[in-house]
Amino acid sequence: MKRQLFAWILLGMAASALAQQPGARGGGRGQAPQPPPLFFKETWKQAPGNVPVTQDFVTNPDLKLSLYPGSNKEDFGVTSEGNVPHIWTGLCASSCALTLSHKDSYVDLTGKAKIRWYSKTSGFHEVRPVVKLADGTWLIGDHVDANVFDYHESEFYLSEVRWLKLDMPKVQTKGTLLDKVDLSKVDAVGFADLTPGSGHGTGGYSDVAWIEVYGKPVKRDTASQPN
Repeated sequence: MKRQLFAWILLGMAASALAQQPGARGGGRGQAPQPPPLFFKETWKQAPGNVPVTQDFVTNPDLKLSLYPGSNKEDFGVTSEGNVPHIWTGLCASSCALTLSHKDSYVDLTGKAKIRWYSKTSGFHEVRPVVKLADGTWLIGDHVDANVFDYHESEFYLSEVRWLKLDMPKVQTKGTLLDKVDLSKVDAVGFADLTPGSGHGTGGYSDVAWIEVYGKPVKRDTASQPN
């Protein structure tokens, strides 16, 4: 009887030691990785009517605005129609893209990094994510939002997006879908509309209100800071 009791005590001690080992809880997986922080949010300033968008309409002082193709500064409008400050692509004569760069940091968009934005479209227009890597490579994603009824908030993980190379500043897709991309050091993040706008009125444009990017900041060196 004493021998059996001693065996049970040893078994209990072994189980207790195992439970205290790292990774023993949760099926040996350890703690789940924490979601990345909010890297930036841009909501745009109130605009008097519908006017060409410039750096002056960027609310976040840490962000630099870039527009493509860039040959016509009036391609992108900013308007507060409907009391929702937003970017409007109705005057884009070709495919067009808008990006935002943080003045002090790249962003790591691996893992559970994600984008949230508030958008609306007209006609068959679609809003797609665009990124510029630190080495100068441009990519456009297969994720699309096309909400013609009203503004819609959407969220997607960058790790689930498939990418094509993008010829910039022409905003033209190149080649085939890439098997693998490295998003650990991204210089700029934004959106593209690959369909020319149809001007004022319904039928052909994209509206993008606020945009949020969630990812880990990666410090820039002085030479890599956006001009």
